[in-house]
Order: sequence, then C-alpha cells, then structure tokens
Amino acid sequence: MREIISVHLGQGGIQIGNACWELYCLEHGIQPDGQMPSDKTIGGGDDAFNTFFSETGAGKHVPRAVLVDLEPSVCDEVRTGTYRQLYHPEQIISGKEDAANNYARGHYTIGKEIVDLVLDRIRKLADNCTGLQGFLVFNAVGGGTGSGLGALLLERLSVDYGRKSKLGFTIYPSPQVSTAVVEPYNSVLSTHSLLEHTDVAVMLDNEAIYDICRRSLDIERPTYSNLNRLIAQVISSLTASLRFDGALNVDVTEFQTNLVPYPRIHFMLS
Repeated sequence: MREIISVHLGQGGIQIGNACWELYCLEHGIQPDGQMPSDKTIGGGDDAFNTFFSETGAGKHVPRAVLVDLEPSVCDEVRTGTYRQLYHPEQIISGKEDAANNYARGHYTIGKEIVDLVLDRIRKLADNCTGLQGFLVFNAVGGGTGSGLGALLLERLSVDYGRKSKLGFTIYPSPQVSTAVVEPYNSVLSTHSLLEHTDVAVMLDNEAIYDICRRSLDIERPTYSNLNRLIAQVISSLTASLRFDGALNVDVTEFQTNLVPYPRIHFMLS
C-alpha cells in the first residue's frame, strides 16, 4: 500500500484541511463518524482510499493526518465540529499561546517546544503504514505558525524521512486580502525552507481565489469557507488519482517527474 500522511499547520492549514477531509469523506461515502456503509471488508482493506484513510478493527476510517496549531481556538473548532468523531484525539495538537504572526516565534521559540510532539505523532502514523509514499503539508505562510513552524517541520521531516516525497500546498498572502502587516516578511522567510525541503510546492493565492469566487461562481462577498472549499476541490482533483482505482494510478513521485524541470524550480501555480 502506498500511504500518504497529511500535515495541517496553523489556522489556514487546518481550515483547508477541514474542507479537504469533508470533501474526501463525501467522495468516498464515509460518514462524519468515520463509518463507511459501502465498505463490506472490516479491517485493513486494500482499497485505493486507504492511502489517505486507515481503518480500525471496528470498521472506522480515520484520516492519516495531523492538525497542529500553536493556539487552541482553531483546534477546538475541529474538536467540537461536525467531523469531531472522524479524527483521533491525538492527531489534533494545540499549544497554549500562538506565534502572534511572528515567524521567529513559530520557528525558534514557541514552535520549537511543540515540534518534537508533532514529529512523534507523525512517526506513529508512519509506523502504521506498510509503504509510506510521502507527505502533503498544508500551511499559510502569512501567519507565524504556518510560516515558522511550517519551515521548522519541513526541515525536521527532511532529516527523519529523507527519501520520502513532500508536497506543499501553501497559501501566499496578497495585499488586498491582508490580515497582518508583517505577512510579506513571514512568507519570504518561510519560502527558503520550501525551496530546500519540498519536492513540489503548489502555490495558492488568496486574492486570485477571491477573484474566481466573484467572477466565475457569482459569490458577491466570498468568505474563507468559500475559499477553502474551492481550494479543497483543487487538492481533491490533484489527489484523485491516488485515492481511486484506475488505469492512471499516479504516484506522488510522478507529480515531481512530470512537473519539475529542475529540483529548485518546483513552484506550481494552480
């Protein structure tokens, strides 16, 4: 089996993660409590969707994902939301104080304290895989956690899982849709580790997605929920070949082979 572990960092990463897992569940017929009425084989089946979901002995499907934030409010939304029974409680990791939109706090002070716990959870998920294929890392590089902790975690993943592919889905800030004045600094500092430590980086830009919502989808005032669901559609279509059986069963490494001309030039515009 070729499993993939998703890592969702910071508020942006977690909220996009929520939208993605909600969509995956709808696509595979998995209920919010993880049960799948259409799946007759209880236990570790060899179905294609098992790349993203692990199956417990009780027939519950659990995402192979870790959700991390340095402050608890976003994680608490997941813990009390519709899909609260989908995730294992240990997969949702939150700290006590946030990075305050500061890359240095996310990378060197607050983030440093939590990163070993996150890597331990990822190791447990990796131990549960028969043939780990790689990682999908979701983060927004405008904030402190997404940029700082994101960079730190990518560096540590490169050390621990050197040969595994790492795909980054990264939300870049834009001047029109800005929540903090220091977003450009955070993204520049974080981009260095994206260059060095990811194999393919898919860049998503809030402003462009707002424009799509306004122009193509006739949404007058798009909310973050609209943006996240649109991003989820993009990510779902990218990963469809990994989650469904078919003649074109693309490996994560094939994205790299087909899209990246030169290792350091690996930023995709979607």
